[in-house]
Amino acid sequence: MQKSSLTDLTDQLLTAARGASSGRGAQTVHGGHTKTLRQTVIALVAGQRLDEHENPGEATVHVLHGLVRLASGTASCDGTAGDLLLVPDARHSLEALQDSVVLLTVAKRM
Repeated sequence: MQKSSLTDLTDQLLTAARGASSGRGAQTVHGGHTKTLRQTVIALVAGQRLDEHENPGEATVHVLHGLVRLASGTASCDGTAGDLLLVPDARHSLEALQDSVVLLTVAKRM
C-alpha cells in the first residue's frame, strides 16, 4: 500500500512551475509508460498550455487547483477545482486560465 498527498504535491509543483522558464511542472504519481494506468499531476502557470495532441487512451483531467480549459476542435469546457473533465477521443489541448494543477489519468490502449 502507498499513500500520496496530492495537496502537498499541488503546492510543490505549482511553486516549481512558477519558477520554471517553461511555466510547467509535473510528476507521475502512479504507473508509467510500461503500465496500462498512468496518473500524472501537472502544474501550469496562467497562460501556459499543453498544445493539441492525440489521446493515447481513455483519460480524465481532475482539476485540483485553478481554472483550465480543455478544447477539442470547436468545442471547449472550463474546469475549476473539484471538476472532473472527460478527455475526448480526439485531438485536444489544455490551457491554464489561472495558475492551475490537474491530475491527468490515462488508461492506455492495448
